[in-house]
Amino acid sequence: MRDAYLVGAAQTDFGSFPDESYRSLFRTAFEDACDSVPAGITPDDVDEAFVGTLGVGGRQLGLAGPAATEHVGLDGVPTTRVENACAASGYAVRQAVQAVKSEMADVVLAGGVEVMTDTSSDATKYWLGVSGETEWERLSGTTFAGVYAQMADAHMAEHGTPRDALSRVAVKNHANGAKNPHAHLGFECSLEDARDAAVVADPLTLYHCCPTTDGAAAALIVGEDVVERYTDAPIRIAGVGAASDRVGLFQRDTYTSIPASREAANRAYEMAGVGPDDLDFAEVHDCFSIAELLAYEDLGFCEPGESGDLVASGATELGGDLPVNTSGGLKSKGHPIGATGAGQVVEAFEQLSGRADDRQVEGATRGLTHNVGGSGGAAVVHVFEREPPRDSDGASGRRPRGKEAEP
Repeated sequence: MRDAYLVGAAQTDFGSFPDESYRSLFRTAFEDACDSVPAGITPDDVDEAFVGTLGVGGRQLGLAGPAATEHVGLDGVPTTRVENACAASGYAVRQAVQAVKSEMADVVLAGGVEVMTDTSSDATKYWLGVSGETEWERLSGTTFAGVYAQMADAHMAEHGTPRDALSRVAVKNHANGAKNPHAHLGFECSLEDARDAAVVADPLTLYHCCPTTDGAAAALIVGEDVVERYTDAPIRIAGVGAASDRVGLFQRDTYTSIPASREAANRAYEMAGVGPDDLDFAEVHDCFSIAELLAYEDLGFCEPGESGDLVASGATELGGDLPVNTSGGLKSKGHPIGATGAGQVVEAFEQLSGRADDRQVEGATRGLTHNVGGSGGAAVVHVFEREPPRDSDGASGRRPRGKEAEP
């Protein structure tokens, strides 16, 4: 199968926007994504589209994908709505890659959108809860904060993980988000702020939990035989992996790992021919601080039980050995459910294009995005790598796989 390339990506600001609709947010993300393509791209170039959304509040649940794309001038383009809870647009990106690799389409739009701040707190809890196991978790009163609090308790009990590890994740991600003009919570916080904040679900405090957010994000993915029309600095989607698991936490064999994340990562690494040591940065799903700690272990950044030590070492900070969530992550940038996975891809595009400004990882050539649905019922991982500029004939000097092969 032919290779797929990321040639453009953009997102709206994430936050609360009472004057915006899901259509207007999606339009902004799409138009900015088109503008980000070095040689330009138009709606007429797009062959297919995939739009991730949960539909919080119940707006346009049927045909939500076409309702968004027709607003941006994609009438006639086959559009599919993708719903996989918080992993919706991560899976939309995966579907776009499949469409390109199978040669069903040359240019594909993958994006997501969600409006979450215009409903009451009770209604928002309901819509967040629909991604949990219905009979035994949601209808018994369990919240997602409660589910992830159980994971945190189990990790601390099994591995001796200190509570401050949760707060260190929040401090790091807020420091990064303060450098991101699109972030919902674009301010720094101290270790004391995070540690001493109001308890949401013990041991998780307010600063260990992401906000409910409005926003949209879009990515443009093309086949290798047309990529030179759009850029001479291609970003190859080297690896894709996805996996599903039991929806309910209580149904799984472990509370201290998300097996779908581990399996998705292994598949993405295998396709890309790389491993975690070959990454320069990663965007991981940190809906709660414990989720980032679990991701470190599930994605192979450290051994099980060592995530607390890893974040304490500073290795995952901007300037560390493996910066994680340079965008601010879900914790600081925000978590508009349907747009989150595509928003992670936007950060990968900006890092690999050298457009991340104060968040830029120096010399970044390979990165990973990791998007989880619910408490782990679905996960998707992508590996992106920047290739050397193409020559005048459009030939690629593809980067050798693995850091051991680099000069």
